[in-house]
Amino acid sequence: MHLINPLRMHIFIRLFMVICIALQCDCRETEFNYVTCGSLLKLLNTRHNVRLHSHDVKYGSGSGQQSVTGVESADDANSYWRIGARSGEICQRGVPVQCGQAIRITHANTGRNLHTHHFVSPLSGNQEVSAFGENGEGDDLDVWTVQCSGTHWGRGEAVCFKHPGTNVFLSITGEQYGHPIRGQREVHGMHTANHNSYWKAMEGVFIKTSVQLPRHDEL
Repeated sequence: MHLINPLRMHIFIRLFMVICIALQCDCRETEFNYVTCGSLLKLLNTRHNVRLHSHDVKYGSGSGQQSVTGVESADDANSYWRIGARSGEICQRGVPVQCGQAIRITHANTGRNLHTHHFVSPLSGNQEVSAFGENGEGDDLDVWTVQCSGTHWGRGEAVCFKHPGTNVFLSITGEQYGHPIRGQREVHGMHTANHNSYWKAMEGVFIKTSVQLPRHDEL
């Protein structure tokens, strides 16, 4: 089993923030109200209080692809996801994600995309959710649409993620795994959105473009 390397993830986050500053983006979490393209974040399931998580552990049944779970820890480096465009489209860095927009959600540490397909999930018998692809490239089943109430995905808003390829919603109903990922919750797709299907953006780096930089006039 691949061992999680927190140091590598810490270096990645630091590098991401340096690049953000170099691009004159606003990386401060308290000054922008929307989730934006290019942002790196954690997603909290509001019903079960666990964060969307993945790691280089494969399912022992179904697709055999990289597993996706929910974890209680807020500090796990393998719970960071990057928000980007679907294949063939452009999601301009720093632009707020619109409600109804099709996006790709890529696991930061392994480069695989949040994915679902017609395999049965191992614990609940719902639809399996996995992480698929390499370096952010996968297929059309990596696409999710953001279901929210306004014009844009608000950072404090609980939203749903619908999978247009199979018409399921990203959900957790509380089933827990045993060894080797003991205590982690099953993440799966359900055909109806309910209280198990709401997610909120939490810790992360939220990019904002077009920041007015301080002026330093010559005397």
